[in-house]
Amino acid sequence: MKQILVYSCFFIFSSSLLAQSISRYDLHFDSLAKRWDEAMPLGNGWLGALIWQKDDKLRMSLDRVDLWDDRPMPEINQLTFKWVAEKVKLNQYDSVQKIGDEPYKIYPAPTKIPGAALEFDINSFGKVVSNELDIEQAICRVRWDSGVELETYVCAQSNHGVFIFRNVNDTINIQIIPPPYHSGKEGVTGNTVEGQGLESLGYQKGNIVREKNFIQYYQPCNNGTSYTVTVSWHFTNHEIRGKWHISKTDSENQSQQTESTDTTLASHVKWWKDYWNRSSVSLPDSILERQYYLDMYKFGCVARSNTPPISLQAVWTADNGNLPPWKGDIHNDLNTELSYWPGYVSNHLDLTASFTNWLWKVKNENKKWTKHYFETDGLNVPGVATISGKPMGGWIQYSMSPTTVAWLSQNFYWQWKYSLDTKFLKERCLPYFKEIEKYLSGIRIRDNITGKYKLPISSSPEYHDNSIHAWFSHFTNYDLSLIKYFYLKYGEILKIQNPAEANQILSEERMYPGLDVNETGLSVAPGQDLEKSHRHLSQYMSIFPLGILNFDNEKDKEIISKSIRWIEEKGTRNWCGYTFSWMGSIYAKINKGNKAAEMLRDFAANFCSINSFHLNGDQKGGHYSSFTYRPFTLEGNFAFARGIQEMLIRSDRGYIEIFPAVPDDWLNVSFKTFRTEGAFLVSAQKENGVVKEIIIKSEAGGRLNIKLPFKNRIVTGVNAQKVIVKNEIASVHVSKGSTVIFRPANE
Repeated sequence: MKQILVYSCFFIFSSSLLAQSISRYDLHFDSLAKRWDEAMPLGNGWLGALIWQKDDKLRMSLDRVDLWDDRPMPEINQLTFKWVAEKVKLNQYDSVQKIGDEPYKIYPAPTKIPGAALEFDINSFGKVVSNELDIEQAICRVRWDSGVELETYVCAQSNHGVFIFRNVNDTINIQIIPPPYHSGKEGVTGNTVEGQGLESLGYQKGNIVREKNFIQYYQPCNNGTSYTVTVSWHFTNHEIRGKWHISKTDSENQSQQTESTDTTLASHVKWWKDYWNRSSVSLPDSILERQYYLDMYKFGCVARSNTPPISLQAVWTADNGNLPPWKGDIHNDLNTELSYWPGYVSNHLDLTASFTNWLWKVKNENKKWTKHYFETDGLNVPGVATISGKPMGGWIQYSMSPTTVAWLSQNFYWQWKYSLDTKFLKERCLPYFKEIEKYLSGIRIRDNITGKYKLPISSSPEYHDNSIHAWFSHFTNYDLSLIKYFYLKYGEILKIQNPAEANQILSEERMYPGLDVNETGLSVAPGQDLEKSHRHLSQYMSIFPLGILNFDNEKDKEIISKSIRWIEEKGTRNWCGYTFSWMGSIYAKINKGNKAAEMLRDFAANFCSINSFHLNGDQKGGHYSSFTYRPFTLEGNFAFARGIQEMLIRSDRGYIEIFPAVPDDWLNVSFKTFRTEGAFLVSAQKENGVVKEIIIKSEAGGRLNIKLPFKNRIVTGVNAQKVIVKNEIASVHVSKGSTVIFRPANE
C-alpha cells in the first residue's frame, strides 16, 4: 500500500505540473503572422495546416505528407560507385558533378509539393485581439474585437481539418487558393534553399468546382497522378462549421484518407491528452522548458506509426510559391535521424515506428538501388531520397554515401532496445541488419598495407562540401564510426539467438581500423584535422549519437576531452541551428550540464522563428553564426528535445543514470516516465539539490542497473537484500510489470 501511495502521489504531482507547464508555453500573439514560417502550426502526421494572414485574408496553408512529385531524377542512374571512385583517383570530378549534382539543382522534381490554401475574408471582423495556439489540445484560437472567434484544428485521429467561426452574422467568403503551379511565368532555376518557382513543374491548370457551402479543387500532377482538396461548411445560429481534407488518386493512400471519419473534438483532445501523459519534464529554466514543450508538440504533429518519415518540413511545406527548401525531401545524412531522437526517451515508440516502418516498406527499392549503384547485393539507403525510397542525387558524397544505412540501423536498434519487443527483433531488426551486413561485406576492400578493411573512397558530411577534396582515400571517422557501430550492435542482438554467429560478426568489427586520433582528438580523416568551424559534427559521431567512445573509460575520456577543446577552439561561426542542438547532447554525454544548457539556450533564443520553427540560420543578425538565412527544417527542433533528455537521464552505458548533466544551479528539476534502454519507465524528482525519489517500472523484466545518486537508500518493490551495489551501480533482477522505488534513507 505504501508503494502504491508513493507512486500515486508522484503521478498526481507530475500530472498537475504538466498541465501547468504546457499552458504556460502556449503561443500567444495579438495579431496573425504575416509569414508562413511564423504561422501557427497544426498537424496529425498526415495532414498539416499553417494559420496566418496574407494580405487582408486569414490563410490556412494546407498540406499532406505524401504529396510528392516522385518522378525519377534524370541522369543519376548513369552513376556507379566504382566509376565515381575511378574519377576521383583520376582527378576528373567535374564529370561526376555533372551527373550526380547538377540534375538536383536544375530539375524541379522529384520534390515534395504543397496542397493548397484556404482563405477567409475577415475584413468585417475588425482587429485581431488574440491569436493563440493551445499546445495541450493542438487547437488554434483567434479572436477579433468584434467578438468573432475562430477555433481550428487538424483532427488527431482522422484525416480532416476543422474550422469553426463563432459570433458571425452571416456566412463569409471562403476560397481555395491553388499553389501557383500554372501562374503563366517561366520556371526559373533557383538554388536549392530558395527553391524554383512551382510553375517549373509544368502541371496542367487545376480545376475548381464551387457549390453552395462546398468547394473542391482537383490538381493533375505528373505521370497521371493527382490530388483533390475538398472543403465544406454550414452556417447556423451565428456559427460556421467546416472541414477540409486532401485526398490522392492512388488507392493505397485514398484508403488511408478514408480509414476514419471521426472528426469530433472529443477524440482529438483524447489523443493529445494521451500523448502528453506519456512523459513530462519540469525545468528551472523557462527558456529551455518552453522550447522543449513546443518541440515535443511539433513531434506529435508530424509523426504517426503509419506515416512516411519526417522529411525536412514534414506536413508544413513552404507556402511562398516556390519549391520547399532542399525540395522538402527525405535527408538521411542527418535530418531524419535527428528528427526521431526525442521520440524514444519521451516514450513515444508508436510514433518512432513510422521511420522503421517506412524503411522496411521501401527496402526492396533500396536494394535495387544498392545493386545498381554499388554493384553488390544487400542493402544501403540513399542519403537523399524520395518518398518511395529512390535516390535524388545532390552532393553524392552524402546523398549516395556508402554508410547511410549504418546510421539508419540505429533506429532499428533503438526501436528494439527501448522496447525489447522480441517480435520486432525477429521480424524486422535482425533481417534488416542481415541485409546491411551483406552489403558492407560486398563494398569493402582490403588495405594492402595494414590488411584491415576499408572503403574504396570515404567522406565526412559535409566537409569540403561538394569538391573532389570531400573524398578521402582512407576511412573518415564518420564512415568508420558508423560501420563499427553497426557491427557492435549486430553482434549484441545476435547474442540473443545465435551466440556463435554473434562472435563471428564481432570479429568482423575488429577487422576495421581504430578511429583516427591525434592531438586534436578525433580527426576528420587521417591527415585531415578539422581546420575551421563546421556545421556538421560528423567526425564526432562516435561520441554522440553512437556512443562508441565511453566517457567512463579513461582512454576514451582523453580522446573526447581533446575533441571538445578543439571544437571549442574553432568556434560556432559556421554552425547551423541543429549544430547547437547536437552539441548540447555531446556536452551532456560528458557531464557538462552548464555547457549543454548554454548550447540549447543559444539555439532556442537565436535560431528559431517566433512560432518555434528551426530556421537554420542565426536570426539575431549573425551573433553566433555567419549563416543568417532562414530555411525552415525540423531536425534542429527535435535534436534540441533530445539534448534536454540527455541532461536528465542516460541509459546507453549498461546502467541508468539520473540527472547526469544538469547545470549546477538546477536545484529543483524532475521528469516523469522517460523510457530507457531495456524497456524501463523512469520518473525522478530533485528538490533543493537532493534527489527525493526515483520510480522505475519494468515493462519487460530482467536486470535493472542504476547509478544511485545517494549512498544510503530505501528500496520498495523488490527485496532490498537482493540489491547488489558495486562501483556506485545498484543491480537487481525485476519482474515484468513491477515497479521499484528508490529513496534516500535519511528522508
